[in-house]
Amino acid sequence: MKYHHISWAGIGIMSDWNRKQRLNDVFEIALYLVSGFCIVYFMIKSQYPKAIQGILIILVLLFIRGLVKWTQSELFPALRLSVLFFIALAMLFANLFGLYGVIPYLDKIEHLLSGIILCFIGLLIIRKMIRKHRLNGFPSPIAIWFALNFAVAMAGCWEIWEFATDRLFGLSSQFGLTDTMVDIICGTIGAAGTSCYLARKAKRHPLSILSVDENKG
Repeated sequence: MKYHHISWAGIGIMSDWNRKQRLNDVFEIALYLVSGFCIVYFMIKSQYPKAIQGILIILVLLFIRGLVKWTQSELFPALRLSVLFFIALAMLFANLFGLYGVIPYLDKIEHLLSGIILCFIGLLIIRKMIRKHRLNGFPSPIAIWFALNFAVAMAGCWEIWEFATDRLFGLSSQFGLTDTMVDIICGTIGAAGTSCYLARKAKRHPLSILSVDENKG
């Protein structure tokens, strides 16, 4: 009876995975279609910088697909959704449609979302390590702490990069210490919220976040 219970649970996980990935497929296709329409529209209007931004969105989507294929790392549904939503928010709505002046604190929302993505990427790194070295029974709390600290560290590294490019090339990515610290705090909040979500999920299903089978999760 236990064997049949595990089998049906596995089928349920696979079904849920496939359903979420199909929704992500629809989301990604919509981004291609909207970007393609914008390219044609802005080319007709002779607004070439806007058209180039549409091309960049498509190139980023293709780059992510190529990177996933090259590294043989399938993005689990939550990570893929976060990445697609970030592209839609930051590249489509903020840059292409110019909504930075319309949506309050849009930049901070992007940093919050980046913390979520980076936390999921930290988890993905752990999952790949478990799969590569066959580390069965790896503790979920350690994986969650790694994902959290990875995200916070990367948020700091991004601000270092912005500081360096501002100094070297005369850019204006940062607007003082307060702006820098708020960006890091927003990224940390996003990562902390994600780690809490992972901890809750792991508590309900101990193997759910660290399944070495990348067709589940």
